[in-house]
Amino acid sequence: MADHNEKADLQTPLITIISHEKDPESIGKFTRDEIWAETKIQLFLAGPMMFVNLLLSLVQTISVMFVGHEGELALSGASMATSFASVTGFSLLVGMACALDTYCGQAYGAKQYHMLGIHMQRAMLVLILVSIPLACIWATAGDILQILGQDPAISAEAGVYARYMIPSIFPFALLQCQFRFLQTQNNVVPMMLTSGITTLLHIPICWLLIAKCGLGGKGAALANGISYWTNDVFLALYITLSPSCKATWKGFSKEALQNVSKFVWLAVPSAIMVCLEIWSYEIMVIVSGLLPNPTLETSVLSISLNTNSMIYMIPLGLGSAISVRVANELGAGRPRTARLAVFMATFMVALESIVAVAAIILGRRIWGYCFSSEEDVVSYVSDMMFLIAVVNLADGILSVLNGIARGCGWQKIGAIVNLGSFYVIGIPLGIVLAFLLHLGGKGLWIGIIAAVFAQTFFLAIITLRTNWETEARKASARVFDATIPVVA
Repeated sequence: MADHNEKADLQTPLITIISHEKDPESIGKFTRDEIWAETKIQLFLAGPMMFVNLLLSLVQTISVMFVGHEGELALSGASMATSFASVTGFSLLVGMACALDTYCGQAYGAKQYHMLGIHMQRAMLVLILVSIPLACIWATAGDILQILGQDPAISAEAGVYARYMIPSIFPFALLQCQFRFLQTQNNVVPMMLTSGITTLLHIPICWLLIAKCGLGGKGAALANGISYWTNDVFLALYITLSPSCKATWKGFSKEALQNVSKFVWLAVPSAIMVCLEIWSYEIMVIVSGLLPNPTLETSVLSISLNTNSMIYMIPLGLGSAISVRVANELGAGRPRTARLAVFMATFMVALESIVAVAAIILGRRIWGYCFSSEEDVVSYVSDMMFLIAVVNLADGILSVLNGIARGCGWQKIGAIVNLGSFYVIGIPLGIVLAFLLHLGGKGLWIGIIAAVFAQTFFLAIITLRTNWETEARKASARVFDATIPVVA
């Protein structure tokens, strides 16, 4: 009877809520107790993840802030190098690690606890190997930027900054794997604590290397690597020694060397999904270097993107939470609860977006001083904050939709949606507005807004049309390595 009701439940609209219902398993209806229980679970996951994402992003932002007070050229070079590193390195590693959201999350829901450690080791191996050629690309960043037509002085400054960021790419790769290993088993508080300690230590490290050692931008870049390695060590000790990871971490195993191609098969579209979105933002920074007054445009657009990314870390916490919840519930064979989790995450992130927009508008006049003392930079940043507020209206919902895609294993679908949203709609529109209609950096940002709203629309339609029982069967096949093909 319960199985019959579960199947019927999945043929109904996504959302129907009731206060009291005689049959809590009835079609498409959720009781208040179920809603409250799901809300508490997601807040427990999302709260720490918000801080983790925010603190992790602050490491690079703090470095850029320190460099910004060294002069406008130094700020432009550091901003350009940070964008270049994101396009050619960090985004790829984040994307590939997102495959663990699917593998570890669904394995944990299916109570195949030992597989979480195997999946993490496999991911670490692949990401470290991928980091080697990426480091070589960073070593030639200055030359590559000049070939792309960037200002020679900014390119040279960015090239030096990127070379000194090379030590940060390897610990960053390991850190992404550790994060997903812990968050998919609902163990997020240690991540928050280690990230908080690391970020606090990052400030005196930057000050010591920049001000006391006189390394300038080089010191800021080196500080990133030191902080990432510190966070890695803290988490490695926790995973190895903590009783809470006893069931999921059994030590190093040769099994991690098997089925590497299986991980890569999902990691590649996962990386494409993430990279297509991140690349579009960073492409706008590079394109801004071709506008009149490139030093000002590049600095302001970089500040705007860093600001937007930092604000996005908050809804990204809910995105991480829904990814875990959907993966866990599908892996456990509970599609009805996965559907409830989707609704609650969407509702909560909508409320968060309203608060974020209000905060952005209220703080627009003073935010620019955190990055620069130049009045033209501060004034331009103040104007751009209105556009940042607009994009955040959709960014919150989008973070949840992306989390759902990762939890279900829809990385291939997500890659197609991102390709169309950003490279067919957003970037062409931004270039037309910036260069043909002479709107400059504001035109580029309007293109980003159009892409984000398009991406949100397409993923929302896909989510609303999802058959959750089918997704649960796919998760079971993936976890237990069934012979039937699993199509994302």
